[in-house]
This record gives sequence, C-alpha cells and structure tokens, in this order.
Amino acid sequence: MIITKSIHIDAPSDVVWAVTRDVERWPEWTPTVTSVRLADDRELGPGSVARIKQPMQPESEWVVTEFRDGERFAWETRRPGLHMVGTHELAAAGTGTRNVLTLEATGVIAVIFRPLLGWAVRKALADENRGLKVRCEQESSAGAEL
Repeated sequence: MIITKSIHIDAPSDVVWAVTRDVERWPEWTPTVTSVRLADDRELGPGSVARIKQPMQPESEWVVTEFRDGERFAWETRRPGLHMVGTHELAAAGTGTRNVLTLEATGVIAVIFRPLLGWAVRKALADENRGLKVRCEQESSAGAEL
C-alpha cells in the first residue's frame, strides 16, 4: 500500500525544509506526532535514528535511509508484520513550495488491516501537511516582517 498526499505552501522551500528537518519540534505543529527524539545530538541526516511516539501507537524507531539536503528524506521502521517507509519531499513551486508526503506500508499487517490503515494514513498525511503549511507560512511571514 502506497499513499501520497501533497500540498502547496506559500513559503520558500528553504523555510519548508528547515521546519521539516527539525523533527524534534514536529509535535509543536502536527497532531500526528507526540514526541520525537534523535538518537544523537546532530541534525537529521543520512543514517539518523529517531524515536517517534504517535497517538495510539507504540514508540517506534525510524532510520533515515535516503537524504538529499533541501529536497527529500526517507526513513523507515519495522514492527512485527509491518514495514513502513515515509518520504518527505519538497520542490519550489512558483513563489512557494510543493510538499509531498508518502507512506508505503508492506507486510501481513498492512494487508489484513488495509482499509483501516489506509484511512488512518490518508488522514495523518493530510493533517501533517496542513500543520506544516500553517507553521511554514507563519514563519515565512514573520521573517518577511523583520
């Protein structure tokens, strides 16, 4: 199962990337994440490990498997019967940014619970995109006022 949601954000891609990459602050702007802790003291990058707690889910370890600074990162997690890969990708779009979130879920759990899991993932990706849009547009307008 692969689900993708995109949104246009009225903020430059460098602002969107800075907010996206600062994963430990995600709980401030998205209801889909309760807490994020990077395993080491460096910025998110290739090989980074993050401990993520999401509502109604156990804490999971996500490992960054792909990273193109300023453009895209992918990370993955495994649970018994479930493998998930989340991708965060952005590109300049006029004076703003197109943000694309994708989640790929495979394994027996993804097959058995496909209808429920699909609904939950679609909602989570849409909620995350909306929160990111609000946060980035606020930061962009605050920066323009300086």
